[in-house]
Amino acid sequence: MQKGVNIFSLKGKNALVTGATGHLGSAIASILAEAGAHVFINSRSKERSEALVNNLKASNFSADTAVFNVAVQEEVESFFSSLDDQPLHILINNAYAGGAGTIEHSSANAYQESYDISVIAAHNLIKTALPNLRCAVQESKDASVINIGSMYGMVSPDLGIYNSAFSANPPFYGAAKAALIQWTRYAACEFGHEGIRVNSISPGPFPSENVQKNDPDFIEKLKKKVPMGRIGFPNEIKGPTLFLASSASSYVNGSNLIVDGGWVCW
Repeated sequence: MQKGVNIFSLKGKNALVTGATGHLGSAIASILAEAGAHVFINSRSKERSEALVNNLKASNFSADTAVFNVAVQEEVESFFSSLDDQPLHILINNAYAGGAGTIEHSSANAYQESYDISVIAAHNLIKTALPNLRCAVQESKDASVINIGSMYGMVSPDLGIYNSAFSANPPFYGAAKAALIQWTRYAACEFGHEGIRVNSISPGPFPSENVQKNDPDFIEKLKKKVPMGRIGFPNEIKGPTLFLASSASSYVNGSNLIVDGGWVCW
């Protein structure tokens, strides 16, 4: 590393963040833009994607919309066709959609839908993006893929903290995230020798603003599960994201970075 070089800088790099307009997705996209990357803001909603792009541009950051459904391969291919041969230095698989409920109250289809939008989507995205990721490696000797897992890909939810079985964190969510974490390790082994690093981040309790506002009792229960005694806030996902996206983590491959205030420690 040359003396004086900012190893956390993403200047001149292109990044794609799926599910970029959500609670954590917008923070993830923002830190990449703040660090100098040109960020493609993915969402199924054109309005939401444009709103975040406009907010970033208002702060003199660089961003473009990327409106497509990660679970529809034809839409994924269409987006990457529009990129042509541009390098993609950073790919963050963050998109997710799903309901709640215990095993007793979940359908079999919910498992398939959860798996499709996490593991299958990550598979399709990296496979389709390979020419662009390889182009990035040729340009800067490094490309980074980050999959957003979850602490519930490692431990089970405590069902006792939920108001009802219908509001519980569902079994298909944790099952899909566990699969995504394992898929991350496989991808790291397959592509690491090319200079394409693949890692995951597993967030802990980051409840949305609506949940914080509407269910303070639940928030208190969450806090008691965390050794740090509090919930996480979106800006606290920024540092781990920037670390794995930048050359600061140039020898980090196949890791699962847990950001949960210590939840899985006890």
